[in-house]
Amino acid sequence: MAGRAPHGSNQPPRIIYKKVYIEGHGGHHGGAWKVAYADFVTAMMAFFLLMWLLGATNEKQRKALADYFAPTLVELKQNSAGSNGILGGDAINSQDNYPSKASQTGTKSLTVPVGGEGGKDVGTGEKGTLKDQRALTAMDQKNFSEMSKRVQQRMAQTPSLAKLAKHVRFVPTRDGMRIDLIDDANYSMFDLGTTALVPEANTLIGLIGESISGMENPIMIRGHTDSLGYGDPNNMNNWMLSSGRAEATRRRLFAAGVPEVRFERIEGVADREPMIEANPADPRNRRVSITLLYRKAGNGFNTPSRPGLGMRQPALPPDARRTASAR
Repeated sequence: MAGRAPHGSNQPPRIIYKKVYIEGHGGHHGGAWKVAYADFVTAMMAFFLLMWLLGATNEKQRKALADYFAPTLVELKQNSAGSNGILGGDAINSQDNYPSKASQTGTKSLTVPVGGEGGKDVGTGEKGTLKDQRALTAMDQKNFSEMSKRVQQRMAQTPSLAKLAKHVRFVPTRDGMRIDLIDDANYSMFDLGTTALVPEANTLIGLIGESISGMENPIMIRGHTDSLGYGDPNNMNNWMLSSGRAEATRRRLFAAGVPEVRFERIEGVADREPMIEANPADPRNRRVSITLLYRKAGNGFNTPSRPGLGMRQPALPPDARRTASAR
Protein backbone atom coordinates (compact mmCIF):
# COMPACT_ATOMS: atom_id res chain seq x y z
CA MET A 1 0.00 0.00 0.00
CA ALA A 2 1.42 3.41 -0.96
CA GLY A 3 1.23 6.35 1.51
CA ARG A 4 0.72 9.98 0.57
CA ALA A 5 3.94 12.03 0.20
CA PRO A 6 4.61 14.78 2.76
CA HIS A 7 3.38 18.22 1.80
CA GLY A 8 5.83 20.05 -0.29
CA SER A 9 8.23 17.06 -0.47
CA ASN A 10 9.30 15.23 -3.55
CA GLN A 11 10.09 12.00 -1.68
CA PRO A 12 8.42 8.89 -3.12
CA PRO A 13 5.74 7.29 -1.02
CA ARG A 14 6.74 4.38 1.23
CA ILE A 15 5.28 0.98 0.34
CA ILE A 16 4.34 -1.31 3.24
CA TYR A 17 3.90 -5.08 2.59
CA LYS A 18 1.65 -7.09 4.96
CA LYS A 19 1.82 -10.85 4.94
CA VAL A 20 -1.38 -12.68 5.86
CA TYR A 21 -1.27 -16.44 6.68
CA ILE A 22 -4.50 -18.41 5.96
CA GLU A 23 -5.09 -21.66 7.96
CA GLY A 24 -5.69 -24.83 5.84
CA HIS A 25 -8.89 -26.14 7.57
CA GLY A 26 -7.23 -28.37 10.16
CA GLY A 27 -4.06 -29.18 8.36
CA HIS A 28 -2.95 -32.54 6.86
CA HIS A 29 -5.01 -35.70 7.84
CA GLY A 30 -2.24 -38.30 7.36
CA GLY A 31 -2.69 -41.90 5.84
CA ALA A 32 -5.17 -43.54 8.31
CA TRP A 33 -7.97 -43.52 5.78
CA LYS A 34 -5.88 -45.65 3.44
CA VAL A 35 -5.62 -48.42 6.05
CA ALA A 36 -9.37 -48.38 6.64
CA TYR A 37 -10.04 -48.50 2.92
CA ALA A 38 -7.68 -51.47 2.49
CA ASP A 39 -9.47 -53.34 5.29
CA PHE A 40 -12.81 -52.64 3.62
CA VAL A 41 -11.60 -53.93 0.25
CA THR A 42 -10.17 -57.07 1.87
CA ALA A 43 -13.44 -57.74 3.68
CA MET A 44 -15.40 -57.33 0.44
CA MET A 45 -13.06 -59.75 -1.34
CA ALA A 46 -13.56 -62.32 1.45
CA PHE A 47 -17.33 -61.82 1.27
CA PHE A 48 -17.50 -62.33 -2.50
CA LEU A 49 -15.19 -65.35 -2.21
CA LEU A 50 -17.57 -66.86 0.37
CA MET A 51 -20.56 -66.22 -1.90
CA TRP A 52 -18.73 -67.90 -4.77
CA LEU A 53 -17.87 -70.96 -2.66
CA LEU A 54 -21.47 -71.36 -1.51
CA GLY A 55 -22.68 -71.29 -5.08
CA ALA A 56 -19.97 -73.42 -6.66
CA THR A 57 -19.84 -76.31 -4.14
CA ASN A 58 -22.23 -79.04 -2.99
CA GLU A 59 -23.21 -80.02 0.54
CA LYS A 60 -20.48 -82.66 0.85
CA GLN A 61 -17.76 -80.25 -0.25
CA ARG A 62 -18.98 -77.55 2.13
CA LYS A 63 -18.93 -80.07 4.98
CA ALA A 64 -15.32 -80.95 4.11
CA LEU A 65 -14.36 -77.27 4.14
CA ALA A 66 -16.04 -76.76 7.51
CA ASP A 67 -14.26 -79.79 8.98
CA TYR A 68 -10.95 -78.47 7.67
CA PHE A 69 -11.29 -75.25 9.65
CA ALA A 70 -12.80 -76.97 12.72
CA PRO A 71 -11.52 -80.61 12.77
CA THR A 72 -13.66 -82.76 15.05
CA LEU A 73 -10.83 -85.27 15.53
CA VAL A 74 -8.59 -82.65 17.13
CA GLU A 75 -11.39 -81.57 19.45
CA LEU A 76 -11.99 -85.20 20.40
CA LYS A 77 -8.32 -85.71 21.14
CA GLN A 78 -8.26 -82.57 23.26
CA ASN A 79 -11.03 -83.87 25.48
CA SER A 80 -9.83 -87.47 25.77
CA ALA A 81 -7.97 -89.03 28.68
CA GLY A 82 -4.23 -88.44 28.59
CA SER A 83 -4.53 -85.63 26.05
CA ASN A 84 -2.35 -83.40 28.18
CA GLY A 85 0.58 -85.81 27.97
CA ILE A 86 3.25 -86.19 25.36
CA LEU A 87 1.77 -86.96 21.91
CA GLY A 88 -1.67 -86.50 23.42
CA GLY A 89 -1.32 -89.65 25.47
CA ASP A 90 -0.97 -91.87 22.39
CA ALA A 91 1.73 -93.58 20.36
CA ILE A 92 3.02 -91.92 17.24
CA ASN A 93 2.16 -94.92 15.07
CA SER A 94 -1.27 -95.65 16.48
CA GLN A 95 -3.69 -96.92 13.83
CA ASP A 96 -6.70 -95.51 15.65
CA ASN A 97 -5.71 -91.87 15.61
CA TYR A 98 -3.70 -89.55 13.37
CA PRO A 99 -2.29 -91.19 10.21
CA SER A 100 1.43 -91.85 10.50
CA LYS A 101 2.17 -93.72 7.29
CA ALA A 102 1.02 -93.82 3.67
CA SER A 103 -1.02 -97.00 4.07
CA GLN A 104 -3.28 -95.40 6.67
CA THR A 105 -6.30 -93.97 4.92
CA GLY A 106 -8.45 -92.99 7.86
CA THR A 107 -8.99 -93.20 11.57
CA LYS A 108 -11.36 -95.21 13.70
CA SER A 109 -12.42 -92.04 15.50
CA LEU A 110 -13.91 -90.67 12.28
CA THR A 111 -15.55 -93.87 11.02
CA VAL A 112 -17.42 -95.09 14.11
CA PRO A 113 -21.09 -94.09 13.68
CA VAL A 114 -22.82 -91.96 16.28
CA GLY A 115 -24.15 -94.21 19.02
CA GLY A 116 -22.26 -97.26 17.73
CA GLU A 117 -21.42 -99.77 20.45
CA GLY A 118 -20.06 -102.72 18.51
CA GLY A 119 -19.84 -106.12 20.18
CA LYS A 120 -23.11 -108.04 20.11
CA ASP A 121 -24.76 -105.16 18.23
CA VAL A 122 -22.62 -105.61 15.11
CA GLY A 123 -24.93 -105.88 12.10
CA THR A 124 -27.70 -103.83 13.68
CA GLY A 125 -27.14 -100.71 11.57
CA GLU A 126 -29.93 -99.25 9.47
CA LYS A 127 -28.99 -101.62 6.63
CA GLY A 128 -27.75 -104.50 8.79
CA THR A 129 -29.44 -107.90 8.52
CA LEU A 130 -30.41 -107.76 12.20
CA LYS A 131 -32.02 -104.36 11.72
CA ASP A 132 -33.99 -105.00 8.54
CA GLN A 133 -37.07 -106.99 9.52
CA ARG A 134 -37.79 -108.04 5.95
CA ALA A 135 -34.30 -109.44 5.46
CA LEU A 136 -34.50 -111.27 8.79
CA THR A 137 -37.92 -112.75 7.95
CA ALA A 138 -36.69 -113.88 4.53
CA MET A 139 -33.73 -115.59 6.21
CA ASP A 140 -36.07 -117.36 8.64
CA GLN A 141 -38.32 -118.53 5.82
CA LYS A 142 -35.34 -120.02 4.02
CA ASN A 143 -34.25 -121.80 7.22
CA PHE A 144 -37.79 -123.12 7.78
CA SER A 145 -37.91 -124.55 4.25
CA GLU A 146 -34.56 -126.30 4.67
CA MET A 147 -35.58 -127.65 8.08
CA SER A 148 -38.86 -129.12 6.78
CA LYS A 149 -37.02 -130.84 3.92
CA ARG A 150 -34.51 -132.38 6.34
CA VAL A 151 -37.26 -133.73 8.60
CA GLN A 152 -39.24 -135.20 5.71
CA GLN A 153 -36.15 -136.83 4.21
CA ARG A 154 -35.17 -138.43 7.51
CA MET A 155 -38.72 -139.62 8.07
CA ALA A 156 -38.71 -141.25 4.63
CA GLN A 157 -35.41 -142.97 5.43
CA THR A 158 -36.68 -144.36 8.77
CA PRO A 159 -39.18 -147.23 8.32
CA SER A 160 -40.83 -146.67 11.72
CA LEU A 161 -41.48 -142.99 10.90
CA ALA A 162 -42.40 -143.29 7.23
CA LYS A 163 -45.96 -144.29 8.14
CA LEU A 164 -46.35 -141.07 10.17
CA ALA A 165 -45.79 -138.81 7.14
CA LYS A 166 -49.51 -138.12 6.76
CA HIS A 167 -49.72 -137.12 10.44
CA VAL A 168 -47.15 -134.32 10.10
CA ARG A 169 -47.90 -131.00 8.40
CA PHE A 170 -45.64 -127.98 7.88
CA VAL A 171 -47.82 -124.87 7.69
CA PRO A 172 -46.39 -121.35 7.06
CA THR A 173 -48.26 -118.78 9.17
CA ARG A 174 -48.00 -115.05 9.84
CA ASP A 175 -46.11 -115.88 13.05
CA GLY A 176 -43.66 -118.39 11.61
CA MET A 177 -43.62 -122.09 10.66
CA ARG A 178 -46.13 -124.35 12.41
CA ILE A 179 -45.52 -128.09 12.64
CA ASP A 180 -48.76 -129.97 13.31
CA LEU A 181 -48.66 -133.49 14.76
CA ILE A 182 -52.17 -134.78 14.05
CA ASP A 183 -54.08 -137.81 15.30
CA ASP A 184 -56.76 -139.67 13.38
CA ALA A 185 -59.21 -142.49 14.04
CA ASN A 186 -56.49 -145.14 13.64
CA TYR A 187 -53.52 -143.51 15.31
CA SER A 188 -52.82 -141.31 18.34
CA MET A 189 -49.57 -139.59 19.27
CA PHE A 190 -50.30 -140.20 22.98
CA ASP A 191 -51.59 -143.14 24.96
CA LEU A 192 -55.33 -143.03 25.48
CA GLY A 193 -56.34 -140.23 27.82
CA THR A 194 -52.77 -139.58 29.01
CA THR A 195 -49.78 -137.35 28.30
CA ALA A 196 -47.45 -140.29 27.54
CA LEU A 197 -46.04 -140.27 24.01
CA VAL A 198 -46.21 -143.52 22.05
CA PRO A 199 -42.76 -144.78 20.88
CA GLU A 200 -43.11 -143.64 17.24
CA ALA A 201 -44.28 -140.15 18.25
CA ASN A 202 -41.47 -139.93 20.81
CA THR A 203 -38.94 -140.68 18.06
CA LEU A 204 -40.60 -138.23 15.67
CA ILE A 205 -40.54 -135.31 18.14
CA GLY A 206 -36.93 -136.14 18.98
CA LEU A 207 -36.11 -135.94 15.26
CA ILE A 208 -37.82 -132.55 15.02
CA GLY A 209 -35.94 -131.36 18.10
CA GLU A 210 -32.59 -132.32 16.60
CA SER A 211 -33.47 -130.49 13.37
CA ILE A 212 -34.41 -127.22 15.11
CA SER A 213 -31.89 -127.26 17.97
CA GLY A 214 -29.34 -125.20 16.04
CA MET A 215 -31.83 -122.48 15.07
CA GLU A 216 -32.40 -119.28 17.07
CA ASN A 217 -36.15 -118.89 16.59
CA PRO A 218 -38.33 -118.86 19.70
CA ILE A 219 -40.81 -121.73 20.01
CA MET A 220 -44.49 -121.87 20.89
CA ILE A 221 -46.18 -125.21 21.65
CA ARG A 222 -49.96 -125.55 21.75
CA GLY A 223 -51.98 -128.64 22.67
CA HIS A 224 -55.44 -129.36 21.22
CA THR A 225 -58.13 -131.94 21.97
CA ASP A 226 -61.48 -132.91 20.49
CA SER A 227 -64.75 -132.01 22.18
CA LEU A 228 -65.31 -135.33 23.96
CA GLY A 229 -65.39 -134.76 27.71
CA TYR A 230 -64.62 -136.65 30.90
CA GLY A 231 -67.07 -138.08 33.38
CA ASP A 232 -65.84 -135.85 36.20
CA PRO A 233 -64.56 -132.50 34.83
CA ASN A 234 -63.33 -131.51 38.30
CA ASN A 235 -60.97 -134.48 38.37
CA MET A 236 -59.80 -134.35 34.72
CA ASN A 237 -60.75 -132.20 31.72
CA ASN A 238 -59.61 -131.23 28.25
CA TRP A 239 -57.76 -128.14 29.52
CA MET A 240 -55.51 -130.27 31.70
CA LEU A 241 -55.04 -132.83 28.94
CA SER A 242 -54.13 -130.33 26.21
CA SER A 243 -51.72 -128.36 28.42
CA GLY A 244 -50.16 -131.59 29.75
CA ARG A 245 -49.51 -132.86 26.21
CA ALA A 246 -47.98 -129.52 25.22
CA GLU A 247 -45.65 -129.76 28.23
CA ALA A 248 -44.75 -133.37 27.39
CA THR A 249 -43.80 -132.21 23.88
CA ARG A 250 -41.65 -129.43 25.34
CA ARG A 251 -39.79 -131.90 27.56
CA ARG A 252 -39.07 -134.15 24.58
CA LEU A 253 -37.74 -131.24 22.50
CA PHE A 254 -35.57 -130.15 25.41
CA ALA A 255 -34.17 -133.68 25.69
CA ALA A 256 -33.34 -133.53 21.97
CA GLY A 257 -31.14 -130.46 22.48
CA VAL A 258 -33.45 -127.43 22.19
CA PRO A 259 -32.30 -124.81 24.75
CA GLU A 260 -34.77 -124.01 27.51
CA VAL A 261 -34.57 -120.27 26.84
CA ARG A 262 -36.11 -120.66 23.37
CA PHE A 263 -39.50 -121.82 24.66
CA GLU A 264 -41.65 -118.71 24.43
CA ARG A 265 -45.08 -120.09 25.20
CA ILE A 266 -46.49 -123.46 26.27
CA GLU A 267 -50.27 -123.64 26.37
CA GLY A 268 -53.30 -125.88 26.04
CA VAL A 269 -56.50 -124.66 24.38
CA ALA A 270 -58.64 -127.83 24.83
CA ASP A 271 -61.25 -128.01 22.04
CA ARG A 272 -61.51 -124.24 21.46
CA GLU A 273 -59.64 -124.22 18.14
CA PRO A 274 -60.81 -127.30 16.21
CA MET A 275 -59.20 -128.10 12.89
CA ILE A 276 -62.43 -129.75 11.71
CA GLU A 277 -64.92 -127.06 12.72
CA ALA A 278 -67.92 -128.91 11.32
CA ASN A 279 -67.30 -131.83 13.71
CA PRO A 280 -65.60 -130.80 17.00
CA ALA A 281 -65.54 -134.46 18.06
CA ASP A 282 -63.48 -135.52 15.03
CA PRO A 283 -60.27 -137.28 16.21
CA ARG A 284 -58.21 -135.13 13.82
CA ASN A 285 -58.84 -132.22 16.16
CA ARG A 286 -56.46 -133.94 18.59
CA ARG A 287 -53.06 -132.51 17.78
CA VAL A 288 -49.96 -130.74 19.08
CA SER A 289 -48.65 -127.69 17.22
CA ILE A 290 -44.97 -126.70 17.39
CA THR A 291 -44.50 -123.17 15.97
CA LEU A 292 -41.10 -121.71 15.14
CA LEU A 293 -41.68 -117.96 15.52
CA TYR A 294 -40.03 -115.32 13.38
CA ARG A 295 -37.13 -113.51 15.02
CA LYS A 296 -37.55 -109.82 15.77
CA ALA A 297 -35.13 -107.31 14.26
CA GLY A 298 -32.58 -105.88 16.66
CA ASN A 299 -32.08 -108.74 19.08
CA GLY A 300 -31.58 -111.87 16.98
CA PHE A 301 -34.54 -113.69 18.47
CA ASN A 302 -37.27 -113.18 21.01
CA THR A 303 -35.78 -113.87 24.40
CA PRO A 304 -38.57 -114.82 26.80
CA SER A 305 -38.98 -112.58 29.80
CA ARG A 306 -38.83 -115.66 32.00
CA PRO A 307 -36.62 -118.55 30.89
CA GLY A 308 -38.34 -121.90 30.79
CA LEU A 309 -42.03 -121.16 30.46
CA GLY A 310 -42.92 -124.84 30.32
CA MET A 311 -45.77 -125.69 32.69
CA ARG A 312 -45.08 -128.48 35.16
CA GLN A 313 -48.24 -130.49 34.80
CA PRO A 314 -48.98 -133.10 37.46
CA ALA A 315 -49.46 -136.67 36.36
CA LEU A 316 -52.99 -137.58 35.34
CA PRO A 317 -55.05 -139.52 37.88
CA PRO A 318 -54.95 -143.25 37.12
CA ASP A 319 -58.74 -143.52 37.30
CA ALA A 320 -59.36 -140.79 34.71
CA ARG A 321 -61.52 -142.26 31.97
CA ARG A 322 -63.05 -140.77 28.86
CA THR A 323 -66.77 -141.01 28.29
CA ALA A 324 -66.34 -141.63 24.58
CA SER A 325 -63.52 -142.36 22.10
CA ALA A 326 -59.84 -142.30 23.08
CA ARG A 327 -58.22 -138.92 23.50
